[in-house]
Amino acid sequence: MSAERVPPLGALRDRVLLQRKEQAVTPDGGVTALFMPIASIWARVRGLTSRLGESADARVAIATHSVVIRFRLDVRPGDRLVFRGRALEVVAAADLNGRRAYLSCSCREVAGA
Repeated sequence: MSAERVPPLGALRDRVLLQRKEQAVTPDGGVTALFMPIASIWARVRGLTSRLGESADARVAIATHSVVIRFRLDVRPGDRLVFRGRALEVVAAADLNGRRAYLSCSCREVAGA
């Protein structure tokens, strides 16, 4: 986790949709992953780094983001925050200052896959 600071009042200006991955059975007996909406919440989203990488023999852009939201107990790695149509995968989530007021989420976005 980066050394985030407690955001000032009014800093959570970005609207994000919290989603959780669920497994669903397809009609042919297979399993597919669906992201189900949990809540629409206010956040502060900041881009941190970006780089080129490879995924399944294809070049992809990988960006990391810091997302600060009001404290919640139900955010966990593997969840997704959708911000302006971009899917940010939660890699880690931690209490920002130990007072259970804000949650700092480290997220990653993979584009071009």
